[in-house]
Amino acid sequence: MANLIIDGLHKSFGSTRVLNGVDLALDSGEMLVIVGASGCGKSTLLRLVAGLETPTSGRITLDGRDVAQLDPSKRDIAMVFQNYALYPHMSVFDNMAYGLRIRGMSRDEIRKRVEDGAAILGLQPLLARRPRQLSGGQRQRVAMGRAIVREPKVFLFDEPLSNLDAALRVQMRAEIRRLQRRMRVTSLYVTHDQVEAMTLGDRLLVMHKGVVVQLATPMEVFERPANQYVAGFIGAPAMNFFPAELVLGGTAARLEAGQTVPFADGRREGADRRKIMVGVRPEHLALDTAGMTLSVDLIEPLGSETVIIGRLENGELVSVKVAGAAPPGETVAVSVLPDRVHVFDLDSGLRIEPVPSRTNQTRIFTSV
Repeated sequence: MANLIIDGLHKSFGSTRVLNGVDLALDSGEMLVIVGASGCGKSTLLRLVAGLETPTSGRITLDGRDVAQLDPSKRDIAMVFQNYALYPHMSVFDNMAYGLRIRGMSRDEIRKRVEDGAAILGLQPLLARRPRQLSGGQRQRVAMGRAIVREPKVFLFDEPLSNLDAALRVQMRAEIRRLQRRMRVTSLYVTHDQVEAMTLGDRLLVMHKGVVVQLATPMEVFERPANQYVAGFIGAPAMNFFPAELVLGGTAARLEAGQTVPFADGRREGADRRKIMVGVRPEHLALDTAGMTLSVDLIEPLGSETVIIGRLENGELVSVKVAGAAPPGETVAVSVLPDRVHVFDLDSGLRIEPVPSRTNQTRIFTSV
């Protein structure tokens, strides 16, 4: 196990700045999942930690030692790639053993480590095969086995499941999490997959344009997104956003679409008519005959639930997730659930938290 600290990390390719001062600290044995849109810098961050790129500035500290300028072979870090990166002419055994041979390890120790790793991943019957004789899931296990036998201080995963079909992704996701918990190796995991992001990590890091915009537990990121970008990025279907203004002394929002929504969790700071953005997840819109009229454009049946996509009378595009089948007709009426809204500043996009009630504030007395 190892502590990994990233301090003020910048990376530019020519005039293009990819990372803009990333600060990050991983506890020993922690699994951190990194998400963000393509081009946000998440894979570049991983490659900098691995030593495959050199930072423009900043520090990467592993157990108190700055490794930012060290050769990758001297960092004690193992990386699992999206495309497996196996040697096609080598057997499974030799692929897993190759890095250990480079280190000059004895034959007996190499065999023991490979056989132990193969046992953990269920690869014992496949040790004599070549990569072309393996399925995608088996190849990914071999790539993970090659990392495991090195017994590194840090695991790096760069979208390792993106080439697998849906069923295999579910299986491999569970295996990766089980393996990481069993070995308690500090791990960084990059993915585009929302389910992987929510289920694999102890914490979730959301990146945007080369900066960290939120770092928290997956459920905190989902339930209390730091800004409108995070709110729209995390969750599928994506969160709906309604332009609105504060009313009733900041205790409610009047949507441009027509509904006035009281804040169940408390008032927001600001004068009436302050422009805001109200975010509502599709599952937090309720079918309500007295609600806003939604003209249905598309219905997506998902079995136990259905996603309805349509437009309100003011032209806003809205997604609604309902249990069971969608009601018949070309229109439905929907209302926002007051206790499940997110409020953001219209200009900065930052989350606007409820103003603490006076009864909950701690009074501080100073002796004179």
